[in-house]
Amino acid sequence: MNTASLLETVMIICFGISWPLSIRKMWTSRTTGGKSILFSCFILIGYFCGIGAKILSKNYNLAFIFYIINACMVTVDILLWIRNYRYEKAHK
Repeated sequence: MNTASLLETVMIICFGISWPLSIRKMWTSRTTGGKSILFSCFILIGYFCGIGAKILSKNYNLAFIFYIINACMVTVDILLWIRNYRYEKAHK
């Protein structure tokens, strides 16, 4: 693994560390307060672009795996936001 790939992998891991914490908060709080669905969607688009770049360049390094893991976690976070939004609407 070259230095650029290593740095990219560390970057993706650092970004990904926050998602399990966000998922836990969204699961337990049952609220959308303080969470921007638009922001999460843009993050997900960014991860998909990273995945697409890796596929087009045929550069399947460790960062590629973490792009996929992070995209999955952001997807779960978005789905929990939708669940919480519906829960808030139903309990008004």
